[in-house]
Order: sequence, then structure tokens, then C-alpha cells
Amino acid sequence: MELRNKTILITGASTGIGREVARQLSRYDNRLILIARRRELLEELSSEIKGNGSKALVFQCDVSSADEVGKILKEVAEKYNEVNLALLNSGVSFRTVEGEQEIEKGIKTFEVNVFGLFNMVKELLNNSLIKRDSIIAGVSSLADGRGFPRSGYYCASKAAATIYLESLRNELYLQGITVITVKPGFVRTPMTDKNEFKMPFLMPVEKGAKIIIRGIEKEKRIIQFPRMTVLGSRILRIMPGGLFDILSRRHLKSIGKL
Repeated sequence: MELRNKTILITGASTGIGREVARQLSRYDNRLILIARRRELLEELSSEIKGNGSKALVFQCDVSSADEVGKILKEVAEKYNEVNLALLNSGVSFRTVEGEQEIEKGIKTFEVNVFGLFNMVKELLNNSLIKRDSIIAGVSSLADGRGFPRSGYYCASKAAATIYLESLRNELYLQGITVITVKPGFVRTPMTDKNEFKMPFLMPVEKGAKIIIRGIEKEKRIIQFPRMTVLGSRILRIMPGGLFDILSRRHLKSIGKL
């Protein structure tokens, strides 16, 4: 799919990967539907997009709310007959504190990263916005393969997202709908700026967005990057559990968290 003169919906569009993908796609006469919780940031982005010659609709929405998602996608359906690409990018991440599970953070993580994905897919299909030759691209993470210390909620939510997207890909295949799983490593965004640990192969968001756009146009089954982080994640997946535990504990000791 060539992403020119298309109707494109992006969640989590106010910052980070979602914002940068929207900025880059706005140069090619697209109709962009921007969804996020912070309306003021969406309005700023909308002005830039319109300056680039594309159209933009802005919706303030918490994707974890089924009611909000349903209402907004009905409005979208009244405006547009079809969404050619839905980039479902909304996500949150919380680091857990030593000795505290902070269950509220776990609940919020799953509400946005997993149930937000469910809500969007359900309403896109219910409103017949996603049709034959449309693409759903869901953003998971290379952190979906192991339970990294202090990131258990995030890793578990992304593992759930990856498995769901894999299932959805095969369910929608006969309808001619393509489902893509996007699995970034560390990309410089406001989310990763909060991390207090070293992030190997940290990639500028502009480069990450280009890789995602290129992968969607090629209709890749999985878009994952950077290459060295992909290789590292594959090694970790096949690593014996006992060895992974030892390395995780050493890491915690090295940063004074164990």
C-alpha cells in the first residue's frame, strides 16, 4: 500500500512515534484522524499537518474507555466511508518500585496497552471502517518476549498485544484485511525519556517512524527494529530461564536495585 492520498487513523498521536508518523505522512496529501488524550498537543499537530497540505481530524479520547472509542468511531464513520490504515499506537509504561507491586499501575497498563487495542479493533470493524485491502497495524514491543525486572506490567501487556495481533491477522486474512505487528526497541520518545537505565541502540524517533511507514507500505507481517535489538531479543527468547534469572539479578545489583 502506498501511503499517499489515504485515510489514516492514528491513536497515541499526541507524542512519540504516533506524532512523528503523522507528521511524516502529512507530506503526502493524506486524511489523518488523530486520537489521543491530550487535545492541546493534537491541535498543535493538526495545524502543522494542515500546513503540509493534508487534512486532519482531532479527537480527544482515552482508548481504554469502550464508550469513548465507540462514540468517536461513529463520528469517523459519518465523515469517512473507510479507513485505509489504522495505526493503533496508544501505550503507557510504568516502572515498578522495589518491594511494591502498585497494582493500579498494572491495571492502567493493561487498560491502555491491551484493552485499548481491543476497543479500537472492535469499533473499527463494527462501523465497517476497515474493509478489504485495509491495514490494521498494532504497536507492541521487542520487550514482549521475557519478563524484564521492574517492567513486568509493560512486558506482560506487550506479550498479550503480540499474541492478540497474531490471532487477529489470521482471523481477518480471508476478509482481505492485513494485520501488522510493529515491535520497536528503544526509540527516543517522552516514554523512554523517563527510563533511568541505559538503553542500548536507542533510535531517534524520526528514523523509527520511517521504518514503520516503509514496513507498512511493504505490508510486512512484523516490523521490528533496530536490528541489533531484534537479534538480542531473539537470543533472550531462547535463553534458558535460569540463565536469564541470573543476568536479570546481576543487572538489578549493578544499578543498586537489589
